[in-house]
Amino acid sequence: MTQQLDISATARPTDRFAIVVSRYNALVTDQLREGAIATLLLNGVATDRILVVPVPGSFEIPIVADRLARSGDYDGIICLGAVVQGETTHHEYINHQVAEGIRVASQQTGVPVSFGLLTCQTLELALDRAGGKKGNKGHEAALATLETLATLRAIDEDTPPVSSDTGDDTGDDTGDDTGDDT
Repeated sequence: MTQQLDISATARPTDRFAIVVSRYNALVTDQLREGAIATLLLNGVATDRILVVPVPGSFEIPIVADRLARSGDYDGIICLGAVVQGETTHHEYINHQVAEGIRVASQQTGVPVSFGLLTCQTLELALDRAGGKKGNKGHEAALATLETLATLRAIDEDTPPVSSDTGDDTGDDTGDDTGDDT
C-alpha cells in the first residue's frame, strides 16, 4: 500500500512570510499582492507576520527574495510581478532570468520561494490573472508557498525510515545474485 504525506496549507502561529512585489505594472501587481495577503490571512498568518517588500521591477525580485530567504527570518517568500510582452523581446530575457533566480534562491536556501510572475502578451491578459476572469495568481503563489512549506516540514518530521532490504535473499552482502559464493 502506498503512503502519502498529509499536507495542510495552514500556517503555524510563528510563521513569517515576505512578499516581494514589483512596482512596475502596479495596476496588476497591486492586485496580485492583495490576493497573496488575503490567502495568507485565510490560512492563519497574522498581519504582523507578513512583510511586503516593493522592488522597482521584476528583474530585482530574485536578489531581494534571496536575501530575505538567507536572513533566516522568513518561512516562505512570495514573488509577484508582471512582465507584459510589448514591442520588443526584452520580456524573454527578464522572464527567464527571474524564473532562474527564484529557483536558485529556493534551492540554495531551502526556503520556499514561490513564482508569481505573470508573463503575458497584453495588459488585459495580465489583469485577467490578477483577480479577473482567470483568478488571482497572487493567491496561487501564496498557496504554493504554504503548501511547499508544509510538504518540507512533513518530509523532515514524518518521513518513515527507508528500508535497507535490497530484495536479495542469498544471504551474502556481495551484491552477486548468482548464488555462487566463490
